[in-house]
Amino acid sequence: MSFIWYIIIGIVAGLIAGKIMRGGSFGLLVNLLVGIAGSVLGGWVFGLLGIATTGLLGSLFTAVIGAILLLWIISLFNRSRKTNL
Repeated sequence: MSFIWYIIIGIVAGLIAGKIMRGGSFGLLVNLLVGIAGSVLGGWVFGLLGIATTGLLGSLFTAVIGAILLLWIISLFNRSRKTNL
């Protein structure tokens, strides 16, 4: 059951990150997938920094930060690809 919660939190985080990163938005489906992957990235980064979050809101915060970070990284690659073409 917790796996389904991770997916739901990732999807919500992708929606929130897509709204925050207006210039980095790549469409609804990509933002949802980035939210799921970003939740894993956020958990990893927070673990490296020694930051621990608990509960539903803590997991959502971690996932949103990870999704924003991932959208920012993707937008850097997307921007450099456009300038090289």
